[in-house]
Amino acid sequence: MLDYRFPTAMQMVFCIAQSQKAGQRCTSAILATGLEANSSFIRKLMVPLTQHGIIVSTLGRTGSINLGRPAEEISLRDIYCAVIEDKRLWAARPDVPARCVVSANACTYFKNIVNEAEEASLQVLAHHTVADALAEFERGGKYRCTKDLVAEHAENVSCSK
Repeated sequence: MLDYRFPTAMQMVFCIAQSQKAGQRCTSAILATGLEANSSFIRKLMVPLTQHGIIVSTLGRTGSINLGRPAEEISLRDIYCAVIEDKRLWAARPDVPARCVVSANACTYFKNIVNEAEEASLQVLAHHTVADALAEFERGGKYRCTKDLVAEHAENVSCSK
């Protein structure tokens, strides 16, 4: 089963950062619409992002979601670890009885390889920040923010492709 928590949370944080940079208000409803995601899924992802200090939100009619610290200080690893928690990238098969050299060693071998791969992935994510992503989007010119995403949020800025 595919897990969309990380890519969705990453895009949420990018949109929050862009809205904040543009001086615009960002809400969970705006994020849900812009990401074409279920609003309850967006709110669910907001919990660990808030707990890890990546975002802060204020309630009420004029409430908004903002970054919890500067975009330069939020790595993709921070976002990944916040929303994935301790879920492994790949799950090992349960240990099987040792009947031959393969069954006696395959599980441990797989766990070692997976640990190495996960650590390499986390190191790559640690080298990329939210600020890096926004700068790359601006250089590429492929991304823009629009005020016309949906009529009910016309006064707010949301990120879209």
